[in-house]
Amino acid sequence: MKKRLLSSFVLCILAVAAFAQLSIKNPRTENRTNPIGLDEAKPRFSWIIEVADRRNVVQTAYQVRVAIELDELKRSKKLVWDSGRVKSDASVLVPYVGPALKPGTRYFWQVRIWDNMGQVSIWSEPAFWQTGLLNASNWKASWIGISQKEDSLHWPSPLFRKDFSAKKRIKMATAYITARGLYEAQINGQRVGDAYLTPGWTAYQKRIQYQVYDVTNLVQTGENAVGITLGSGWYRSYLAWGDKRETYGKDLSLLFQLDIEYDDGSHERVTSDGSWNYSTGSILDSEIYHGETIDARLEKNGWASTDFKGKNWKTVKIVEAPKAEIVSTYNEPIRKQERFVPQRIFTTPKGEKVIDFGQNLVGWVEVRVTGPSGGGIKLLHAEVLDKAGNFYIENLRAAKQHCSYILAGTGTEEFFEPHFTFQGFRYVQVVDFPGDFSADNFTAVALYSDMPKTGNFTCSNPLVNQLQHNIQWGQRGNFLDVPTDCPQRDERLGWTGDAQAFASTAAFNHDVHGFYFKWLKDVALDQRPDGSVPWVVPNVLGERSCGATGWADVATIMPWAVYLAYGDQRVLENQYPSMKAWVDYMTNQSKDGLWNTGFHFGDWLFYSEDNDNIGNSAVTFKPLLQQCFWAHSTQLLINAAKVLGKKADVSKYSTLLEQIKKSFNQEYMTPSGALVSATQTAYVLALNFDMLPADLRQQAAKRLVENIRGYGTHLTTGFLGTPYLCHVLTRFGYDDVANELFLREKYPSWLYPVTMGATTIWERWDGIKADSTFEEASMNSFNHYAYGAIGDWMYRSLAGLDMEDGVPGYKRIVVKPHISASLTEASAELLTPYGKLVSSWKTEPGFSSLHVEIPANTTATIYVPTENIAALTEGGISIMEADFKIGKAEPGYVVLTEVGSGSYDFSF
Repeated sequence: MKKRLLSSFVLCILAVAAFAQLSIKNPRTENRTNPIGLDEAKPRFSWIIEVADRRNVVQTAYQVRVAIELDELKRSKKLVWDSGRVKSDASVLVPYVGPALKPGTRYFWQVRIWDNMGQVSIWSEPAFWQTGLLNASNWKASWIGISQKEDSLHWPSPLFRKDFSAKKRIKMATAYITARGLYEAQINGQRVGDAYLTPGWTAYQKRIQYQVYDVTNLVQTGENAVGITLGSGWYRSYLAWGDKRETYGKDLSLLFQLDIEYDDGSHERVTSDGSWNYSTGSILDSEIYHGETIDARLEKNGWASTDFKGKNWKTVKIVEAPKAEIVSTYNEPIRKQERFVPQRIFTTPKGEKVIDFGQNLVGWVEVRVTGPSGGGIKLLHAEVLDKAGNFYIENLRAAKQHCSYILAGTGTEEFFEPHFTFQGFRYVQVVDFPGDFSADNFTAVALYSDMPKTGNFTCSNPLVNQLQHNIQWGQRGNFLDVPTDCPQRDERLGWTGDAQAFASTAAFNHDVHGFYFKWLKDVALDQRPDGSVPWVVPNVLGERSCGATGWADVATIMPWAVYLAYGDQRVLENQYPSMKAWVDYMTNQSKDGLWNTGFHFGDWLFYSEDNDNIGNSAVTFKPLLQQCFWAHSTQLLINAAKVLGKKADVSKYSTLLEQIKKSFNQEYMTPSGALVSATQTAYVLALNFDMLPADLRQQAAKRLVENIRGYGTHLTTGFLGTPYLCHVLTRFGYDDVANELFLREKYPSWLYPVTMGATTIWERWDGIKADSTFEEASMNSFNHYAYGAIGDWMYRSLAGLDMEDGVPGYKRIVVKPHISASLTEASAELLTPYGKLVSSWKTEPGFSSLHVEIPANTTATIYVPTENIAALTEGGISIMEADFKIGKAEPGYVVLTEVGSGSYDFSF
């Protein structure tokens, strides 16, 4: 009897221990943590399963419950929806299928899961989402603007304010705000939210985003005041080249709605209407490219507070509502991120006072200064110094990129920062500072969309580690709501070619699910009725600036990349008409199976030589490029059609794809397999997109390697060929050549800019030449992420993080590192939708190791880079004795299949 009691007690203890090990972390709604303002009718839930010291954990069922009140959720009372126990291993993007959601309502939710050992987790910590207005009829506010004509040269930022009263004790207050232009809001003198450059940049003629804020802690029972400042922003600032201003309209306007819920269940609403007043304040002028001017003497102190008694404020006018749809914000907002203190302050040979912040970043500089009234400070921003060490701004072209501040002279320290602009810079020239200054007076602040950091790569080569740093900072500096080409000159546009080239790399470094999901909607909206896709999105260049091969293919390449990275089928559903329209456009432009008409950028910024009398410049025949990308987009459309169950389209476009490739081989390939345009990019694209018959691909790869060797083993590819170059070499067995190219330090190479002091990716392979002179100033950005597309190969091939074909979102993982003889170690980690994935290898004389971490609720195929299975151990145990399934042999690897979650340490 005692034995039975003891045995039962032990089993009970073991069960409790197992139960405690299983937990739910990071509950997300639409892949965001506690989002406010979702207009999704059926939002989707995701969660990460964590288990300590246990392998092979798979979810077998889940239960989600939803309630409006947190207390009701915890007590499981008055639930809005209870899924019940659902037998499923789905833990990513699980849809809500309860009753219709109410606008402006906060919903709390929890999840628990059952695993393959029969254990059930405790309920997750409560998470929530709050709906937006859901449809246009719930907007009760009017658009308001100023009632006087503005100066056509200078546009002071208008200030809008209103006093209002909240009569009862407040339970919750929610503000809904947007503008034509940019806005910053205050309630009772306190800033609303921590987002900047709102409402962001969209195809304003089609849609304008609104933001939602929980302002319960700002609104008080009794008297209140709301104040909102507007800036020109992308709406009417100079954009693109020449004297192009007011792209979307001339007049700024505001839309504001504040919904207050009282403790007794009653509601009150404050809206923008004809009762508001406006004036101007300290912001004299603000432009995206040219910077901002602030005169602190004109500041209306306390203007957004209840005790403000302003004079000469005018009554606003009701303005016509835009034709554009007003939509909620899906992606993360732009926020302040890293802060940088001056690394050195120095005087240039020309006598310029300059601060070096040590990092080429995007954002602005905060200034703290004391001085006399009317004293001025001017900050000029630059990325680099010239050969002599002087401040260099020629590559900014027409962008002034400076901020000017005029002091109020209060006798105390004054604080300045811009509001409606941003700069790309590492160096700042300080002009007219009152007296001497020190590092304490200046702080640089990075701004970018608040995408969670998800991945990193490191290795034994410090130059490569700096390259990874540069790739990440190139992404951050150009991901301000729109994926721009560069952040400093008179451009800063959403170039589609750059975006598609970098899409897969971006998804390793940061969670770009929401960022791309949002931008792709503008790609579709700005797409022409005939299917042609603009060069830039939002399209500010005009209807004729469309249809370039490798640029317009963003319509197919990016949706597929997002689907693969996050397993989000909805992005394919949303973008499928756009994908199809682009493929149909190319087909309609073709004749006799060939697409060879129209304007195209080609393999942009390919390797070229001055005075090239012998033809070393790597010019790829543009029609060949067109045919390759036509085929690639068609293949991606077929892939999407298969996922979405569109069988007729699969059949139709499969037939088309066969014809595209047949015409390619007839027109651009000799019978022996040589291409008529014998550049690296031509062979790379033909091989990567499977344009050639299977029996001619290996010889084509050999020709590619011969071309590389013919240039002294250096690359010649531009924007279109570079993303795939090393992938193709690895695929066809030329890892050694891929590594030589990757680790080359002389121009042209990825590491050459690193040796020249780069802290971001450059637009050109030799933006700064070996003699410290510059490439042509008209096209020479030092923060241009496109060539950072090599990051995808670093993660997938060098470190070996990948996924099984046909299974998106890292549900079925492939870990297959390609050991480089020139490195002693390489490591990559990625926070997948299921949890952290790690691959880390090291080599020493006579010994190598591979550390792998597989997240719960996934399985993996692990390729251990050795053929000596007898010497392979995991956790000190021979692989032959451990509980692994040995897969089909592959040269250079021992293949382990159906490996469950957990941490693994292989030695060989």
